Amino acid sequence: MKALLLKNDGFAREAPKDIVLSDMTPFVEYGDIDEPVPADGQVKIKVSLASINPSDEMFIQGLYGVPRKTGNAAGFEAVGTVVESGGGGIADGLKGLRVAFVAAVGTPGTWSEFSIADAATCIPLIDGVRDEDGAAMIVNPLTALAMLDIVKEEGEKSFIVSAGASQLCKLMIAAAKDDGLAPIAIVRRDSQIEPLKALGAAHVLNSESPTFLKDFRALSKAEKPRVFLDAVSNQTSAQVFDAMPNRGRWVIYGKLDQELPTIMQPGQLIFQSKRIEGFWLTRWMMDKPMAEKMGAIQTVQKRFASGEWQTDVTAIVPLSEAMEKVPAALAEPNGKVFIKP
Repeated sequence: MKALLLKNDGFAREAPKDIVLSDMTPFVEYGDIDEPVPADGQVKIKVSLASINPSDEMFIQGLYGVPRKTGNAAGFEAVGTVVESGGGGIADGLKGLRVAFVAAVGTPGTWSEFSIADAATCIPLIDGVRDEDGAAMIVNPLTALAMLDIVKEEGEKSFIVSAGASQLCKLMIAAAKDDGLAPIAIVRRDSQIEPLKALGAAHVLNSESPTFLKDFRALSKAEKPRVFLDAVSNQTSAQVFDAMPNRGRWVIYGKLDQELPTIMQPGQLIFQSKRIEGFWLTRWMMDKPMAEKMGAIQTVQKRFASGEWQTDVTAIVPLSEAMEKVPAALAEPNGKVFIKP
């Protein structure tokens, strides 16, 4: 079968100067690999549409928490049809169904014609869920709901998100509005301000504005947001954290900027009970009780099927053209890029 194959093993020895994926050729190549065979408890899936997430970009560059294996297909998340069971009641019951899934560890990834998933982790899709939503149903939507739980656990109404115009943050902002929460979104373009306000953001600030820090300090004093959900992790993030009130939590779930942040006042960690922590969906999925996970999955599907949530699509790129076209598509703002085998 055809696939985008990894060209490197393990992790990168040093971080690149720019983590933005402007060229695929150092990391993957278009080629052939044997069709995978599912083991007991697994299913083989004909991929309909595969998502490209920031975690994929980090992974193929050796910057993610999972080692690479030369010659294996890349890609974590996709939607497709189950064509073969490796055995077991759950796997057998999925044959012929359209499912959202994440590729099983050590098997060919989703940037390929066929992939393998653990049957217990597949999500059979209900009617009304588009392939574009199914292919992006796990990583972003579940992360959005899981991180909103952090806000609710703090008992706070106001909270901060960076990379506010990302697909994940749009999902969070829309869901937060329904829950009566007041997101403060940080973006990099003035053109993104009004659309996010229309979606439900209480405030939207442009980090490129010369008055950004002054404006944020005033807003922080007024709204007292104590949770900062951060996908950027640069010095602006550190400045935002510095301006947050007592008991502020800086929750880092991504690294979209290569700049290394410097903690401005370490004493805040001691005397103001501030803290810095990480969030990884894989860990959340492992730690949460099954009933809570299933409830979150049902909520996600219903939101997509009803139209409350919708995945904004920048481009759907044929697998055979991905090497040439994906970097330019990823450079476009505000939407998801998919690979279609």
